[in-house]
Amino acid sequence: MSKQQKTVKVTLVKSPIGFNKTQAKTVEGMGLRRIRHSVTLLDTPETRGMIHKVRHLVTVAE
Repeated sequence: MSKQQKTVKVTLVKSPIGFNKTQAKTVEGMGLRRIRHSVTLLDTPETRGMIHKVRHLVTVAE
C-alpha cells in the first residue's frame, strides 16, 4: 500500500451465522475471522460494496 491510498478499518461485531450464506462468504472474503476481529482494507468501490452488503454485521472506522 502506498501512503497516498486511503484505508478503512472494518471490525466484525456480529456473527454471520443465521444470515445469508453469501454474506458469510463476503465476511470471509474481507479477511474477518471472528467477532471483534479487525482488518484494514483499501478504500475502493469494491470494498465499499462488500461493506454495504454486510453493514449490519460490521463497523467501519475511516
